[in-house]
Amino acid sequence: MGIALIWSIITILFRWIFSKRRGAISYDSSDQTALYIRMLGDVRVRSQVGFEPERRGSHPYLGVDFRTLHSRAESAGSIPARRIRRLFSFQRHLLSSRLLRGAPHLNPLHILDEDYCGQAKCMLEKVGSWNFDIFLFDRLTNGNSLVFLTFNLLNQYGLIELFQLDMVKLRRFLVLVQEDYHNQNPYHNAVHAADVTQAMHCYLREPKLAQSLTSFDILLGLLAAATHDLDHPGVNQPFLIKTNHYLAALYRNTSVLENHHWRSAVGLLRETELFSNLPAEDSLSIERQLGSLILATDISRQNEYLSRFRTHLDENDLCLGNASHRHFVLQMALKCADICNPCRPWELSKQWSEKVTEEFFHQGDIEKKHKLEISPLCDSEANTIASVQIGFMTYVVEPLFAEWARFSDTRLSQTMLGHLGLNKASWSAMEPEASGSSEEGESEPGRATEEPSSRVLSQGSQES
Repeated sequence: MGIALIWSIITILFRWIFSKRRGAISYDSSDQTALYIRMLGDVRVRSQVGFEPERRGSHPYLGVDFRTLHSRAESAGSIPARRIRRLFSFQRHLLSSRLLRGAPHLNPLHILDEDYCGQAKCMLEKVGSWNFDIFLFDRLTNGNSLVFLTFNLLNQYGLIELFQLDMVKLRRFLVLVQEDYHNQNPYHNAVHAADVTQAMHCYLREPKLAQSLTSFDILLGLLAAATHDLDHPGVNQPFLIKTNHYLAALYRNTSVLENHHWRSAVGLLRETELFSNLPAEDSLSIERQLGSLILATDISRQNEYLSRFRTHLDENDLCLGNASHRHFVLQMALKCADICNPCRPWELSKQWSEKVTEEFFHQGDIEKKHKLEISPLCDSEANTIASVQIGFMTYVVEPLFAEWARFSDTRLSQTMLGHLGLNKASWSAMEPEASGSSEEGESEPGRATEEPSSRVLSQGSQES
């Protein structure tokens, strides 16, 4: 009972400290010198009115407060909904903290809280299922899906004990990671990070990887998945570049967001001293390899990684006993996990499609408002959710997952390709052109539902 009380007090103190926290550090790649400090809520970075035209010569449009970019207006004097949710379910949060440690339920609280924790525990027992509903899990954990899921996986793989991770430092790190995602973003938020982490877990359990990956590889894979979009602003790289944002200047217009996600993750690792018990060279190795994994998620380098993956598969020369080859496979696994939404069951895939398109269209609305060139896929008048998804599936998702299926020809791979084909057919049926052409012959709808799966495989041999 004393341990539970101490843990509860620590949790309360953490939340108070995090509410006062102001940021993390981004490091230069050459000498690890702190180039800038990201001060969350600090007026030097964001003004209350949303603009800061004088800052570092940046374009005035990019003084936009990314933390409120996708938020909806609230009535004056109202308490933020997120804070209400946390206060309302604080008992559930404490119970869930005990759940993670496997502590028995002494002095049960309200039956509703017990029910939520019981359901969350049941879901964690099936965390390796491809049908895992991350949206439901996020609700059951009171918006803490990333913390709970990542902690559970690290514990499940025995990494906490193996690397002798301090429980207090680990919890602080995971909560800071979750807090540094912009949950006002419709898509690039902590739930997406939790979803990618769960998908990464599914791939790590695939026979080829499970038999070859070291504990160090697994630790890197899970940490990279959890932090791969850390502090994502809800707009894309071209938007940052054309508005002369300081991040674009800092990273010389190259993998701007991915570099920022990596540096933000490094900042949190150093701030929490999570690996302070490891030799300095091991800690630096984790930071470097974490960066290599996160940088691989840059969609602008998709063809580069895909071509290299194809070459390895064509020549059948991937040797997972080789550390560099294992790392490359981890990169490909993270790339798959990052864009696996079209390969999920329709009920989940559709929700993600709607969220990412909402984020795209919101960026387009900002570009229209300030008379900027509208980014591809961001014009709500020229695109639909269906058209955006069909193009994304055809030119990005299908080629990648077809090659992944060549590498790991398992039931999971075939399941993903099957969902991908069905989901693409569903979106195609929603397109106006599809409904118009179906009037010309009865055979059209049938072909729309039968062809996608075969097109997935054929597309894999072509350049995306």
